[in-house]
Amino acid sequence: MFEVKQSEEMVNKTFRLPAPLLEELAKVADREKVSVNNLVRQCCEYALSNMEDKRRAD
Repeated sequence: MFEVKQSEEMVNKTFRLPAPLLEELAKVADREKVSVNNLVRQCCEYALSNMEDKRRAD
C-alpha cells in the first residue's frame, strides 16, 4: 500500500507534467501535508519498486 512520508535531501531536476495531473497531485499533497515534490518523488519510487519488469535501472 502506498503511504506518504516526509521529505529527505533533494536534487533539482525539471520535468513537464500535464496540468490536470499536476492539479491532482497538488490536491493530494495538500491533503497529506507534504510538498508536491515530495509526493512526486514517492510516487516515482513506488512505481519503480512495483514494476513487473525487473530489468529497470537500479
